[in-house]
Amino acid sequence: MDPFFQPIKVSLIVSITALLIVTVFGTGIAWLMEKKNFRGKLLLDILFMMPIALPPTVIGFLLIMCFGTNGILGQAIQQIFQQSLMFTVTAAIIAAGIVAFPLMYQSVRTGISQVKKDVEDAARVDGASERLVFSKVTLPLAKQSLFTGMILSFTRALGEFGATLMFAGNIPGKTQTVPMAIYVAFESGRMPLAWSWVVSIIVVSSLMIFFVRKTA
Repeated sequence: MDPFFQPIKVSLIVSITALLIVTVFGTGIAWLMEKKNFRGKLLLDILFMMPIALPPTVIGFLLIMCFGTNGILGQAIQQIFQQSLMFTVTAAIIAAGIVAFPLMYQSVRTGISQVKKDVEDAARVDGASERLVFSKVTLPLAKQSLFTGMILSFTRALGEFGATLMFAGNIPGKTQTVPMAIYVAFESGRMPLAWSWVVSIIVVSSLMIFFVRKTA
């Protein structure tokens, strides 16, 4: 494959996979946090939103402490799979997913909070289970927030740099994403190549923002 397209391919794999993960977990957790009351809810909410406030390098550091060769989870993974999680595309997906999660979580939670309880209760009176209420009433009425969260999460994952660099490294053809490729090209004075990647990521991000505004 042309070296120009390798970082783009890695970025798309990482961003799309991270998007799928945060869409499933972000939507489910957002519904749980909005509909249920339990002890420690505020602390969990702070934890879920923390990645958006922390510097990416701090997130990368914490990931290394948890999943690195000396971390408890890292040692368990290495014993099970006979390899370290660090410096793999999976590590890049985890890093991108963590930094993108708050955008999905908060967007969906806001959308769910705006769904009128009377509408959901009417479906329950008609015999709908909680699962049907969620899938046939709540989600369709909150679909705009869901779509917005997906677009914002994708663009955030696409632009992730710091946490990915620390946790997944910068391995060409394996973990090197477009943001890291731009940094390397700039540092080495290959400005035309850097500009090519900059333009490509600007175009993709602009299209995503356009879709958000168009469907708002």
